[in-house]
Amino acid sequence: MEKLEDIIFYSMDKTIRSYRMYAQKKLKENGFKITIDQWLVIKVLMENPGISQQSIAEKVFKDNASVTRIIELLVKSGYLKRTENQLDRRKSSLKITSSGKKIIADVQELVKRNRSIALQGIDQKELEILQNLLTKISTNCA
Repeated sequence: MEKLEDIIFYSMDKTIRSYRMYAQKKLKENGFKITIDQWLVIKVLMENPGISQQSIAEKVFKDNASVTRIIELLVKSGYLKRTENQLDRRKSSLKITSSGKKIIADVQELVKRNRSIALQGIDQKELEILQNLLTKISTNCA
């Protein structure tokens, strides 16, 4: 029987979790009061204005209930503003506030530094190979 450490998907999950923990630690160390998941939700909204909450959940790999909680925290923090849809009260629109835009801009340099540190010793060709492999695995599982 193969060892857990020899299973590629275990290694991939471990790598992602390690990076997320590292990135969250760096956010906290630098005084940012935002989580990786909150940052991802704002980033998705910036890149996809008017996106549905269900689509946000798909893009950040979270269930709808988790995204609802994240959005609530972002609204309370003043990073998002929710307005009721006039045609359908069950729906609402989310808009990034100026403080939401500012936190994304402020965190961006730290995100770049985190990625640079995580990718030390890996050249562009290796990154392209990795991206191609990950895309193939995703396609195979779709």
